Amino acid sequence: MNFTNLSERIKQSPPVEFGTVFNNSVELFKKVWLQGFLTLVLTFVSILPFYLLIYLPMIAMGISDPDVFEQQEIPPAFAGLMSLIAPIFSVGAMTVGICLNAAFLRICRKYDLNEMGRDDYFYYFKKQYLIKALILSLILLGLSLLGILTCGLGIVYLVVPMSLFPAFFAFDKELTALEIVKAGFALGNKNWLMIFLLVIVAGLVAQLGVILCLVGVFFTAMFSKIPIYFIYKDTVGISMDA
Repeated sequence: MNFTNLSERIKQSPPVEFGTVFNNSVELFKKVWLQGFLTLVLTFVSILPFYLLIYLPMIAMGISDPDVFEQQEIPPAFAGLMSLIAPIFSVGAMTVGICLNAAFLRICRKYDLNEMGRDDYFYYFKKQYLIKALILSLILLGLSLLGILTCGLGIVYLVVPMSLFPAFFAFDKELTALEIVKAGFALGNKNWLMIFLLVIVAGLVAQLGVILCLVGVFFTAMFSKIPIYFIYKDTVGISMDA
């Protein structure tokens, strides 16, 4: 589906219904809780190299000069190096996160529509998708910085359209990264309050795993992603060839 057709479909889409989306999300979660857990584990494993990239300069500096961190001020060279590495880490981690979240939404479609095939967690780690995810991550980083500059109030607004980006990335492969952003804002602005409530409530439910000695949160955390699938499905519609 091209961007023009998608925009028209968003304009004509029915409003998001909280109860329908939430109930459907609970039912689907019963089928994909294990896939959600595996996606979360793969996310942690995949971004581990970026964490090492952050701490490697600290380790190297600590080895070369054990007293360096006892000083009150951070060495200028170290501060400059960290300021260069931190954005790279953020973009890299977000790129991996977008690809794995999109793969999880694709798996959600499989179990929701009873499709055949294997659970491909690395489906979007192909070159054409990775480049688009990288560009989308740069846009996300820019939007996040703008949200922070507005004393955090902008983040509250941006959380709705940004939460929709992985769905358009997963199911509308014809779209460019910029068109994904435009589509996310178009659908998000049309149903902002209802999507915001779903994101908040789903996020709270996803934390219920903390009750099980903290370990359970790894099994419930991905519940927060499932409402996005149904929001997209109920408004835009799911294409079978995505």
